[in-house]
Amino acid sequence: MSSARLFVLRLVVTAMVLTLVGRLWFLQVVSGAEYARAADDVRIRTVSLPPVRGQIVDVAGRPLATNRTRPVVTVDAVALAHQPDGGRAVLTRLGKVLGQPYQQIAEKVRLCGPRVPQPCWQGSPYEPIPVAEGVTVPVALQISERQQDFPSVRTELRPVRVYPFGAAAAHTLGYVQGAKGRAGLEGGYDRELAGRPGKREVAVDNTGRVTRTLRQDPPVPGETLVTSIDSRIQGIAEQALDRALAGSGGTSGAAVVMESATGRLVALAGLPAYDPAVWTDGVTAREYKRLPLLSQAVQGQWAPGSTWKVASVAAAATAGYGLGAFYDCPSGYTVGNRVFRNFASADLGLMTMHGALVESCDTIFYRLADELWQRGSEVLQETAREFGFGKPTGVDLPGEAAGAVPDPASKKALWQATRAESCRRAVKGYPEMADRGRAAYLTAIAKENCHGGGVWRGGDAANFSIGQGGVLVTPLQLARAYAAIANGGTLHSPRVGHKIVRPDGTTVRTITPPVAGRLPASADTLRFIRNALSQVPRKGTAEGAFDGFPFGKIAVAGKTGTAESFGRRDTSWFASFAPDPGYTVVVMLSEGGRGAEGAAPAARDIWEGILSLAERRAFRPESGSSRDQRGPSERDHSTQERR
Repeated sequence: MSSARLFVLRLVVTAMVLTLVGRLWFLQVVSGAEYARAADDVRIRTVSLPPVRGQIVDVAGRPLATNRTRPVVTVDAVALAHQPDGGRAVLTRLGKVLGQPYQQIAEKVRLCGPRVPQPCWQGSPYEPIPVAEGVTVPVALQISERQQDFPSVRTELRPVRVYPFGAAAAHTLGYVQGAKGRAGLEGGYDRELAGRPGKREVAVDNTGRVTRTLRQDPPVPGETLVTSIDSRIQGIAEQALDRALAGSGGTSGAAVVMESATGRLVALAGLPAYDPAVWTDGVTAREYKRLPLLSQAVQGQWAPGSTWKVASVAAAATAGYGLGAFYDCPSGYTVGNRVFRNFASADLGLMTMHGALVESCDTIFYRLADELWQRGSEVLQETAREFGFGKPTGVDLPGEAAGAVPDPASKKALWQATRAESCRRAVKGYPEMADRGRAAYLTAIAKENCHGGGVWRGGDAANFSIGQGGVLVTPLQLARAYAAIANGGTLHSPRVGHKIVRPDGTTVRTITPPVAGRLPASADTLRFIRNALSQVPRKGTAEGAFDGFPFGKIAVAGKTGTAESFGRRDTSWFASFAPDPGYTVVVMLSEGGRGAEGAAPAARDIWEGILSLAERRAFRPESGSSRDQRGPSERDHSTQERR
């Protein structure tokens, strides 16, 4: 090779090296900081891909909460935020197509935060947020074909939660909203129902905009929750409760049906209720405020009235009072300077504790409580706690209320906590109240609490003995206690869940209600109470409500309860059980009036509905057959001791 050619080659190589060195110097020195910032601006975000949620079914496999594929309109909140006006114009146009105002859609897509009130989106900002489901095909096509008008808005077919029975068992089933909003069974069994989320890793720039998808793993579908709920009995309870509230003028109510021997819940009804499907495409702030989210059966708390007397009878036996001994039931009994009276000031004469339950005599219990108070005994409170009152039952539903078992210590603590307010009200009164009589009464109470409250007196004990004076129970707590009386004394922690089943039909696990304790009563005492309660619907306070009832087919035993509430109508109760079918049924009507007139007829409706199901199941006509078609619930049984 000639020297000239070598010189040219060396020159070219040198130029290339100098160019590379110069470029590297430019990239690393001159532009290094800029590229470092650009690299920092690229982030990897992981987006959860929700799996198909498992079903919730009743004991026979009927769907209570399931999924259905429907057209869903979703909004990309991050992309929306990048628009010059924050997406207002897009959401306004979308609202016109969907028939929703802008504000309603905006509330659905706003992200939850410390200062953002409900309703808001609790999921990932990178997850499409549903704003409307079940839209018509023309609406879906209009949005899909006009993407220039609806950037960041999509329509897609996706599974949505469906509740086939509407508002039935709404508070028991709960709801699903976004990635974190859960209630009821949907919340309590979320781990099993939710399945395993998939994962999508995306690259986003410094503004949060997604630039590309890096990786995607598919989700695993959730498992099925089989419950002990019988949707037919649930429907019977809901209808009976609805009729009772309409007839009594009550404001709210609850009905509980439980298997006495196991603690499994067969029905949990509560009114007012709502259709949990409202959560499918989000709720507005106004809708959220109107939703009756309180489960009356599990979270509602009321004074139990005379249904409480079963615990007081057990306490009397523990304290040495003879259950078969005779006690006077006068029209009134004086404690201190106050006369505590029977209902309608009835003078019922001499009777045993059997009669005290059947006829619901109050004054026998007033005397009992007064005598125990004078002896310094707290056996009434101790017995009530061992009946499971004053603490949650441990049911597999979130947010359960504990009720209240007042005693000297709790009264003193409440007085200390509220004394300053009581003294303020003692001077100021209640000028804001329109009811001057109620205002005067409360002012007098405030003066008493300011100067000398906090002391547990005989009157407190008297009220306690008949389920008043600060005693509070939930319908579920009362049902559990009566179920324990029926089954011989075992308190269960109730369960709605029965078993968890995989998508392939195999059972993951069976859910058994755990034993939570034993009633503080001997077998003889429980037998005595059952025999007395068996006469309440036949000859006692519930006789009118159960007139003509087929006791030969279902030997219902129970207790009425009428709890007074100052300034409001009475709370109506009926707690009952039967040996075959072995159910416990409790009905409560807030402001429903007397227990015998409101709750007891509703309980009868439920028992008759249960009987009709048993008879339909038992009657299977066969051609040429004359054999006995009676089912187990139709067998004759004359006493409460066959269980």
